[in-house]
Amino acid sequence: MPNKHGDFIWYELLTSDADAAQAFYGKVLDWEVAPSGTPGVDYRIINAGEHGVGGMMAITQEMADNGARPTWLGYITVDNVDTCVESVEHGGGKTMMPAMDIPEVGRIAMVADAQGAPFYVMKPSGEGESLAFAYDKPRIGHCAWNELVTSDQAEAWHFYGVRFGWTKDGEMPMGPMGTYDFIRHGGVIGAIMTATPEMGPPHWNFYHRVADIDAAKSAIEENGGSVANGPMEIPGGEYAMHALDPQGAYFGLVGPRK
Repeated sequence: MPNKHGDFIWYELLTSDADAAQAFYGKVLDWEVAPSGTPGVDYRIINAGEHGVGGMMAITQEMADNGARPTWLGYITVDNVDTCVESVEHGGGKTMMPAMDIPEVGRIAMVADAQGAPFYVMKPSGEGESLAFAYDKPRIGHCAWNELVTSDQAEAWHFYGVRFGWTKDGEMPMGPMGTYDFIRHGGVIGAIMTATPEMGPPHWNFYHRVADIDAAKSAIEENGGSVANGPMEIPGGEYAMHALDPQGAYFGLVGPRK
């Protein structure tokens, strides 16, 4: 069954050293990474078992000159990329990379929401279903949670609700930080929260699932990464953590403690 408008369907690491990133995440998440075969671009496909769950792209000098830094970005599928880009701009967002067609892949554009958090919108060319975000059941190596850290929670809800049909499905109190608002789109897909100054500018965090959170922490530290915080217990009895890879890209992990 094809993914519906508003689903997360892909995750992409922009990195300053694709070889080092491939080695690092292979140790932490047991991913297998293979060349995409795209002419003229160092783009690599991340596989978790039999499923493609994302990509890695080396930052070119031109991209760096325009401000690109190591980071993780998410792709949201839409019915019409050009119409969505127009809507994003109408809603106070901006276009960061104009819409373009990628042969045998689909049409994509990179945009930012009204608070400045970047993401891609995409209309895939195929009819298959992406399981990069494991909405159906826990899947090791797949994304398990999509978290928006924003400067204006109310405006973010309006922005994404209008464009992607997302709705609020409860909240969790976070003291002085306000509430942690859960996003429903079919099932619960993530959350929206207000950033603290220490969290930096608005951005998306993506949490990939590991089989053993403590083993993942050790792998991060033993292979040149650093743990920002955690592991911390979350509702349901699992644990989450935040980390930086050796090139400085921020990422999240979730999983049990063995």
